[in-house]
Amino acid sequence: MPKRTRFTTWRPIATAATAALVATLLTPAAADAAPRESRPVHSYDNAIREAVWVDTGLDGDRDGKADRVAVDIVRPREPARQGRKVPVIMDASPYYSCCGRGNESQKKTYDANGDVNQMPLYYDNYFVPRGYAFVGVDLAGTNRSDGCVDVGGRSDIQSAKAVVDWLNGRAKAYTTRTGTTRAKAAWTNGKTGMIGKSWDGTIANGVAATGVEGLKTIVPISAISSWYDYYFQQGAPLYDSGPEWLSDYVNSPDARAKCAAVQRKLVDGAPRTGDWTPLWTERDYVRAARKVKASVFLVHGMQDLNVRMKHVGQWWDALAKNGVERKIWLSQTGHVDPFDFRRATWVETLHRWFDHELKGYDNGIDREPMADIERAPDRWTTSQTWPPNGTRAATLRPDRGAQAGVGTLGLHRGHGTATFTDDPKLSETDWAAQIDKPTPEKAGFVTRPLTRDLRLSGSSEVTVTATPSTPTAHLSAVLVDIGPATIRDYADAGEGITTLTDRTCWGASTAGDSSCFKETKAKTADVDYTIVSRGWADLGNHASDLTGAPLTPGKRYTITLDLAATDHVVPKGHRLALIVAGTDKGLIDPPADKPKLTVDLSRTSARVPFVGGAAAFARATTGAAAATPDATPLDGVRDPRTAHRVPEGSQ
Repeated sequence: MPKRTRFTTWRPIATAATAALVATLLTPAAADAAPRESRPVHSYDNAIREAVWVDTGLDGDRDGKADRVAVDIVRPREPARQGRKVPVIMDASPYYSCCGRGNESQKKTYDANGDVNQMPLYYDNYFVPRGYAFVGVDLAGTNRSDGCVDVGGRSDIQSAKAVVDWLNGRAKAYTTRTGTTRAKAAWTNGKTGMIGKSWDGTIANGVAATGVEGLKTIVPISAISSWYDYYFQQGAPLYDSGPEWLSDYVNSPDARAKCAAVQRKLVDGAPRTGDWTPLWTERDYVRAARKVKASVFLVHGMQDLNVRMKHVGQWWDALAKNGVERKIWLSQTGHVDPFDFRRATWVETLHRWFDHELKGYDNGIDREPMADIERAPDRWTTSQTWPPNGTRAATLRPDRGAQAGVGTLGLHRGHGTATFTDDPKLSETDWAAQIDKPTPEKAGFVTRPLTRDLRLSGSSEVTVTATPSTPTAHLSAVLVDIGPATIRDYADAGEGITTLTDRTCWGASTAGDSSCFKETKAKTADVDYTIVSRGWADLGNHASDLTGAPLTPGKRYTITLDLAATDHVVPKGHRLALIVAGTDKGLIDPPADKPKLTVDLSRTSARVPFVGGAAAFARATTGAAAATPDATPLDGVRDPRTAHRVPEGSQ
């Protein structure tokens, strides 16, 4: 199917015209006979459960044999008896034995024959009765698979790609881990959709970026698009460890005994300097977006501080540039699955998506709005395209205000300087709480109260010209909505949800695999401000995003920080603030020094995408009376939790 840049024009004109002509020739009865929804007509209790081991063609553990990855399959028995082939939904994961999947941390369990008894999550329970096969792949080096985990590299991606190849008759599989009896996938038509949260969704991104034939769609949830951006941003370290820690965390005991060489490569290839290396190039799926043939249904929490929203913006923009069919959901949560924040609507939408993409049903989902966005807890809106048509970047300028240390934000070039001293003990919440008060650790700039709503949609960037007092310095830039609101409490342990005791069921169950899961509800917080978007950088990377260098104290440098994508409406009466500071506690690691930075306001600006562009900003900030700053600290969510080091799916 030829690719289009607009979600609402999937079918090429010739195909659409042919379909219209055929529709006019069909009788009403024949037209009505076309299926629009798969129904649960197959027995889940009697489904075929089997395991095969797919040859990846790699020898990651260097034992002289090609690695085989374990593939657990649940598929309906009736189509196989009738000679009908079914499509496949696949979740390739490193977590099936070490850590579990979903809000209840489910793991695979097996019967006496070694066939899967409990497959985590609800995908098999719900979709197998509807005529799909479900396939759970253990990444190389995990659970029952050979090889080594290499954290998004060739081994990880080939683990799943080889299975897609096998489903399409291009790779070998065996009935046991070490045997020679071949297994064929004669029961499938090869049409595959990959889904998964966090690392699982990341694998879906990576496999799609290979352009493998047969992969028709992916549904990446809270997924990584470039592994460098999981560990660093523009040279600033986001975590105090690298991918070797994560590999060891999920490797099976057998893999830990064999994979020292892979661990060494991960250490050597990911220096803590934050410099770009070939290791990161191999794990950058954004650069290969031109190869993506599968459609993409992307889901992410706008307050995800584990897999941060930068992964969304750069992946989405690259897919759009290359004409990939796509759809997006953006929630107010942190690192949470849509099954746990919008369950009924999610299951219905995912069902329709797979029916359309894998079964070819004309159910209208391709003609619906591209984006669903959560504006307030459990209150959703849609956009026909995302970002919306008419969205344009406006250049905002910070300036000195009437009160020393409390600056303004507008469209006119600023003048003078602002200074701050890095305090690694403070975070974005500390800065925002004191936005109307001069404090030594931040430079803050605020608009007038808005006279009308103002919508931000997409990725921003902040250019800072600063003079450091030390050879090392890290920078943070944060956009903040100043005003009262009720939001999901993403800083809570549930990251915006509370898990209840009641259960609801989604599909069929067996004695060993229940389709019933604990319900959740929104965990909310009443706040005086909301963090809208964030970005970080090492000022030593001023000349290049790829490499850093020591700074010369007293010398002026200019760097542009990429801020995460978002979609947020600043309501009438609220103010929009820009904060520039140093270490954002819990979200980046501090530099070696504690620098004082002097910001040249005439050379500092923020490019922010507004629906309506600069004109919309001007209309929203014109005619409003300037607010008298109140020195009373503002309430927000608690400090960001200690940084995650595991892109894991369980709460």
